[in-house]
Amino acid sequence: MDGTTGAGAPPAAAGPRGALGRVATYLELVKFSHTVFALPFALMGVVLAARGLPGGRTLAWVVVAMVGARTGAMAVNRIADRQLDALNPRTANRALPRGQVRVAEAAALAAGGFALLLLAAWMLNPLCGLLAPLAIAVVAGYSYTKRFTILSHLVLGLSLALAPLGGWIAVTGRPAWPPAVLGLAVLFWVAGFDVLYALADLEFDRRAGVHSLPARLGVGPSLLVARACHAATLACLALLPTVLDLGALYLAGWLGAAALLTYEHLLVYRHGLSRLDVAFFNVNGILSVGLFLFTLGDLLWGR
Repeated sequence: MDGTTGAGAPPAAAGPRGALGRVATYLELVKFSHTVFALPFALMGVVLAARGLPGGRTLAWVVVAMVGARTGAMAVNRIADRQLDALNPRTANRALPRGQVRVAEAAALAAGGFALLLLAAWMLNPLCGLLAPLAIAVVAGYSYTKRFTILSHLVLGLSLALAPLGGWIAVTGRPAWPPAVLGLAVLFWVAGFDVLYALADLEFDRRAGVHSLPARLGVGPSLLVARACHAATLACLALLPTVLDLGALYLAGWLGAAALLTYEHLLVYRHGLSRLDVAFFNVNGILSVGLFLFTLGDLLWGR
């Protein structure tokens, strides 16, 4: 990789035009809609720490921090993977391989996102500010782990697992072990669906030398690993009522999460990779938002 692809090329003539079109291109570059995966778990950390709704200032800065972190991480990922994306038929239409966005623009987007995270972290409390660079190192470093280890799926899980931990610290100003249980649930949840998603690129990853668990183990064992990860997710989530004093409404949310994860694996089992996008985005988006809402409902009205 020579690090120059797309660096000096102008946006493609066929790309979106006008200011709104450029904004839409940047949002697609960083898959802004996928913020729905991590943000609800950050908010779960917030409401669990506050035992309900926190002050509006705290809530606002947590959202700013999450948007900044997600934007920076995805921009780095797109820069790191741009040459692989150009070779992969599934990803060749992304903005960087097509020249719709310059590398310098993506780098500026990453820097802006991480700057937003740092600002928000310091506005929350000193510990958040001190820990923010470590969070940036994890979420930015993930993109390079697939070059040398099949454990990259767990590193991605760790990146999103920081969300509930950060949400808790944003409210309390200190670390604690109970939100780590939720963090572990998120880690295994993300690792499991990332293994499923990597099945779509199994053959390409093998040809390109990308380290992924499906490329190493094949389809069958990878499906078993994904199921084991999601079983661990449900086990960790089942512990939360004990360590964080949650009740019946939360348990209803847990049952919903269990049903959604079961449905996700049934989709892949019955329909193969053709339904993978449904399993990846719709099911997991509903799971994260739904579990947050049931948790909040339990804290506000479950007593």
